[in-house]
Amino acid sequence: MMDDLDRELGSLEHSEHDDDTSDNNSVKRGKKSKLPLANLTYAETPKETGFHQSTRVCLEKIREALLHHRWQEAAEYMACYPQILEDTTRGSALQHKELIWRMSTEILHHHPNSKLEDYNNIYERMKHSGVKDYLMVSLEHSFHLLLHGHIEDAKRQLSVAESWRYGKESAVQYQNIKLIQAYKSLLDYIIWCDKKFTHSNPDYIDSGDNQEMHNYFRQASVNLKEILRNPGIWDPFILCYVEMLEFYEDHEEALKVLNDYAYDNNFPPNPNAHVYLYQYLKRHDAPEKKLMKVLKILRVLVPSHELMLEYSSFLLQSEKTSDDQKALGVVLEMLDFACWRSSLDVWKCLKNIIQKLQLEEDWKNIVSEKMAGRQDWWPALHFTSFHARKDAEENPELMEVKSSLTKILCPELMLKYDAESVTSGEQT
Repeated sequence: MMDDLDRELGSLEHSEHDDDTSDNNSVKRGKKSKLPLANLTYAETPKETGFHQSTRVCLEKIREALLHHRWQEAAEYMACYPQILEDTTRGSALQHKELIWRMSTEILHHHPNSKLEDYNNIYERMKHSGVKDYLMVSLEHSFHLLLHGHIEDAKRQLSVAESWRYGKESAVQYQNIKLIQAYKSLLDYIIWCDKKFTHSNPDYIDSGDNQEMHNYFRQASVNLKEILRNPGIWDPFILCYVEMLEFYEDHEEALKVLNDYAYDNNFPPNPNAHVYLYQYLKRHDAPEKKLMKVLKILRVLVPSHELMLEYSSFLLQSEKTSDDQKALGVVLEMLDFACWRSSLDVWKCLKNIIQKLQLEEDWKNIVSEKMAGRQDWWPALHFTSFHARKDAEENPELMEVKSSLTKILCPELMLKYDAESVTSGEQT
């Protein structure tokens, strides 16, 4: 928001200089410095009217008060600044409206005496001061009501916004309305969850409320089903929809929704889509073959994902020798990322894989092939004397596992990951 303030103040200064003669402008353009300029001093110019001066000074005062967190002072100046909307001689009215919207909500958010009524007044004023931001102001208004526990009021705001239209519907307006519908469905889901929690009480029996709960599900599901036809990242909405479908045991529809979300090429690549599908299949005891198929695709998208540990376990349980080699590749790829460098579970899994591979005659060639290209940088990532001291101090079991693998993974290198390195480090 401070950037917007600086731009606005800069535009005021720029418009003042536009009134200079063209000769002066050409001279200035010819001598324009390429060095970074210090903050401009927004001084009064001969061409500036009293109205422009007062609004400019007022904005400067608001900026200073915001920078120093003087919220009461900022609020007092903010009460005067909206007069800029009456100016039709310069600047963009839309830009002024958005600036007033952002500054007002920021001040109210931090002011110790702000009330919900103050927020409502600001949002309603900004919604009706112009049509350009109506949908986004309505959505933000509903968020604020939701944060304060006014779920029904938040939904009412979105219902009004959902039916709002202005002129010929543009692509941006269409997308914003879809977003409004999505969050309205999310509020239906929240209300549905409250009803479900109430009905879970064994002493509570009310068939009328059961029907009301189902109505909220129906309202949410109709909108969510429509929204999910639009390509995009809809993670929280997918999870809500699937939870409701599972509750009503509509597993066929839930699986269809998750499959479409993960595999429809119209949607952008999204690792979470495959995670949600895997978790659903696992909850419903799907065959390992189906689980592995999902994890195989997830590995391509995110080779460092924590579920790769489960994928390697599935591969190890297979009777195919080739799957043992795949498991080795999966775990080595995980350890290519520093986030798994100190994970005892991953290193133990690697050790188990190698022990199983050692039953094969050509196991050394298999390991060497998988480690090709890693010999140059893996020692620096995992097997330095620093790592030895750190692991010995924080996780001795991890050091023991890693030490047993150094000669297997890097047989031709003299690594400093051993007890001697730890001892010499302590002496130093």
